[in-house]
Amino acid sequence: MNSSKTGSNKTAVDTAVSAGVFRRDVLRVALAGSAMAAMGLRAPAVLAQTKQFSGTTLRIAAFQHIFHTYIQKLLPEFEEQTGMKVEFDLQAFPVYNQRMDLELSTHGSSYDVCNITHSFSGRWISAGWMTPFNDFLSDPNKTAADFNPDDFVSGTQVAYYNDKKELHGFAWEAGAMMMAASRFDILDKQGIAMPTTLAELTEVCKATHNKSGVSAFVVDRLHHWNFPPYLMGFGGKVFRDPPKDLMPVLDSPEAIEAATYYANLLSNYCPPGVLSYTDDQAMRNQLAGRANLRINAMSWLLPLAKSDDSKVKDTVRFALMPAGPKGSFPACNANAYGIPAGSKQKDAAWAFIQWATSKKTFEKTALEMGGLATPRRSIIEDPRYKQALTINGQDIAAMYLDVLERSGRDGYMAYRTVPVWPQAGEKINKAIERIASGQADAATSMKSAQAEAIEDIKKAGVKL
Repeated sequence: MNSSKTGSNKTAVDTAVSAGVFRRDVLRVALAGSAMAAMGLRAPAVLAQTKQFSGTTLRIAAFQHIFHTYIQKLLPEFEEQTGMKVEFDLQAFPVYNQRMDLELSTHGSSYDVCNITHSFSGRWISAGWMTPFNDFLSDPNKTAADFNPDDFVSGTQVAYYNDKKELHGFAWEAGAMMMAASRFDILDKQGIAMPTTLAELTEVCKATHNKSGVSAFVVDRLHHWNFPPYLMGFGGKVFRDPPKDLMPVLDSPEAIEAATYYANLLSNYCPPGVLSYTDDQAMRNQLAGRANLRINAMSWLLPLAKSDDSKVKDTVRFALMPAGPKGSFPACNANAYGIPAGSKQKDAAWAFIQWATSKKTFEKTALEMGGLATPRRSIIEDPRYKQALTINGQDIAAMYLDVLERSGRDGYMAYRTVPVWPQAGEKINKAIERIASGQADAATSMKSAQAEAIEDIKKAGVKL
């Protein structure tokens, strides 16, 4: 996300940066070679001395993200183990999604591994454009004994199953939504605690807005990511019953109430010009202490405590997303590595995915390099991880795990992984902009969004 959010052009400090021949049955035994041995597969010693993919060039496509920078730094180790050469094609987030959507739709073979963007997972997987992992996972000659797929927290993996329960991706990062106050000292001076409900959030904003020249709240323009937790908190939905029933319900009374609430935050308690803010601009306002409260994925909030640019390290405090009248539904997304159906080097691709998402690799990226938005439970529960995420006396790791588990257990993120989510998300963006800018009231704007979403979804061939 979040970390991975459709339409983002992330350039965040410390969290984002400017992303052969198919070996057939003859290699199924040989796959127990040094690449797998390095990942824990118990193989005969003679096989462990060979490099199974010597001469293979593996091409990987993804969007620009700090995690891929970490992986690139570690690649020499993987290339030495396997004999492969790995080429990364990293593109800006929106460019990547557009190009990969076209590449996958034509069953192209340009890439052997690609990022499955969370918000496109339903479309790419349901269309048969990605390779199922089930056969790999059930083959001990191809999957290391200690790979342990059950170690991935459920909320990070639910988007990568199809209706046949076939798995198509393993997460390399996980975005979990929470709240951060950059200037908790302003609240503390007034005896105000971090808000736990949306009603309290409004009261806190009223009491603190423009105190010491600090806006009470800040948000970015990706409302399709930011708004649905408010929508569900008021009892609303994006779709009637995803993935079975994709009729939008953006004009329900609950949706109109939620849109009114959310737009009020933008209109009354945010810095001027907030409707054009990117993720990075919103974060920089917090880093400088010019804006206080923000609700977003953890990776966009941690720089407040971790970045050298932060002026609020001593005053930042974290909390879970405030609950609405119907509960709390913090968003969770996770991007994953998958194998395009058109890849001609699937075995080599699977070897890379195992290595890149192994516990050993995550120990390096999370515990040594600082990539703390990690999907493996064993890493999150590691004392070293908890130490790194104990900030101003708060256990942020526990909050993070809570959100990842909750979203997997309760399944409320299903709206974001259906094939027609991008169409509905675009309409949400426009609707919130109209309301917050005063161009239309919430009822009028959400009814327009409903009609527009239905039209686009029907054009996509979905019967409503």
